[in-house]
Amino acid sequence: MTYPEQPHFLPVTREELQALGIKQPDIIIISGDAYVDHPSFASALLGRVLWNAGFTVAIIPQPDYRNPDSFRVFGKPRLFFAISGGSVDSMVSNYTAARKKRSDDAYSPGGIPKRPDRVILVYSDLVHRLFPDIPVIIGGIEASLRRFAHYDYWSDSVRQSVLADAPADLLVFGMGETALCTIAKKTDNGIKPENMHDIPGTTWKIPPKQAEDLNIPDLFILPQYSDVKDNPHDFSLAHSIIAKNQNPFTGKTLMQRHPKTVIVQNPPSLPLKTHEMDQIYDLPYQREKHPSYKEEIPALIPVRFSVISHRGCYGNCNFCALSMHQGSIIQSRSRESILLEIASFQKMSGFSGIVSDVGGPSANMYMDFCPNWEKKGVCTDKECTRCPSLKTGIYGYLDLLDEAEKLPGVKHVYIGSGLRYDLIPTDQDFLKKISRHISGQMKVAPEHITRTVTKTMNKPAGEVFDQFRKVFEKSQEGRRPRQYLVPYLMSGHPGCTIADMISLAEYLRDKGLYTEQVQDFTPTPLTTSTCMYATGLNPSTGKPVHVPKGREKKIQRAILHWRNSAHYSLVLEGLTIAGRKDLIGNKAGCLISARKSGEIRAKRKKNQNP
Repeated sequence: MTYPEQPHFLPVTREELQALGIKQPDIIIISGDAYVDHPSFASALLGRVLWNAGFTVAIIPQPDYRNPDSFRVFGKPRLFFAISGGSVDSMVSNYTAARKKRSDDAYSPGGIPKRPDRVILVYSDLVHRLFPDIPVIIGGIEASLRRFAHYDYWSDSVRQSVLADAPADLLVFGMGETALCTIAKKTDNGIKPENMHDIPGTTWKIPPKQAEDLNIPDLFILPQYSDVKDNPHDFSLAHSIIAKNQNPFTGKTLMQRHPKTVIVQNPPSLPLKTHEMDQIYDLPYQREKHPSYKEEIPALIPVRFSVISHRGCYGNCNFCALSMHQGSIIQSRSRESILLEIASFQKMSGFSGIVSDVGGPSANMYMDFCPNWEKKGVCTDKECTRCPSLKTGIYGYLDLLDEAEKLPGVKHVYIGSGLRYDLIPTDQDFLKKISRHISGQMKVAPEHITRTVTKTMNKPAGEVFDQFRKVFEKSQEGRRPRQYLVPYLMSGHPGCTIADMISLAEYLRDKGLYTEQVQDFTPTPLTTSTCMYATGLNPSTGKPVHVPKGREKKIQRAILHWRNSAHYSLVLEGLTIAGRKDLIGNKAGCLISARKSGEIRAKRKKNQNP
């Protein structure tokens, strides 16, 4: 029996399930996030996509891992459990870059943390123990980026693939809609998920003895777990091979041996067509938290009346995992679908006429397109950002925003996502047009300005940002009220020295761009920057790279907060180490004042923490 009519909310209690006339759900989604019926939240999106494909779905959001009964809410699903850690890796969610426990979680009611560390392992272990005969599928960002042996910053070790540690049958990587629906249909036809070895966008496992009998054309064997664990060069080699095979058209099947199992990754799922994107985002999301929650879900507040226009990013910043998860190919929705979604807001309570964002990972990549993407995918020997074959969609994007503001009940449509500044046309007319959709601040992410660091990050050179800054400032002449450029910056990235951070601080001082928007680099699984952090090698060149750790990371971050007196001692220490005492004093251009007591405190603190 199929249930074509989408429920108002997907059921989270047995009473809600029974009210829909369903005794047993086909699939139970267990998530580390609260259930918010919004397309920015994976449980809602995947649940409604599965329902649209003819499968009934129930959700267990943030079950109490200390109480097995919270996993028994619906009993057994007919097909399988689908387990996700949520929108954020649980270790990123639970700990800061300094490995300190966080006190809040934006994806939990009232911001109170509820997800356990390594949530995929905890949830799947419990489910397998309670329902040993029911298949378990794992996915989401945590599973996706831990699908191979990986460096784990929080334990400072190389861990096995999460699929090697979890009692799961399959791992879905990437966004997952196509793969998950395929798994559901095959399971419905009597095929066990553990035997599904041909679905793009999935990773599977077999016993070591069976690996000898594999007959897969162009199978690429990665350095095994024991080698990447102990040898930085093998880790770096494995990362390079994985990165080069994320093209859904040309990627090879990858195999990696672990002590008790063998992990096999199929090529990624094909990118979605525009009509497929429309079908997903046209589903009847309520854009609300589930009614059972009395407290707000902080993550919903800024995105409730925002619109996802596209997926993917071809920027390929080395510290970002997007290319390993969403992919590099831009997948855009149609204008009609986006406008239809915005038009629906006027019927919803709480809509004030403000659309907070229409965007994606980089807002101005909407409808960008390359003819090669349809048959060959993204090139591996050149960057899309500098390729003349790339067709920009930015002018159509601005027209879309203008058209959206003409809809009944809509006052303003803003760009809330970050903008890739090196892709913004620099003529004054265009900047004036795009500024209409900027709410006071244009958010861009140069991350750094020194050439050695931007090159290691795979970001545009500092000169590119400075040229854009000049053009932006020119566009603000005579404007009232004026807008401001807000640069997002990063400290502690591999390849960055204390001297580099001082150079960045001097640039910000000279250009009047002091900002609190500084991110301390956190090594997250499967990024190129994390590979550098873990191995001390740049996988692109094989050459050693400086890796700031420990106290040096603290000093680097403090230098960009030189105005904050709380960081005086660390800034003083950094300037002293770099031989830049010329920046200590009371004359113009100095970063900090000369304070004898401050120098004494810094020296004392250094002696206490060698």
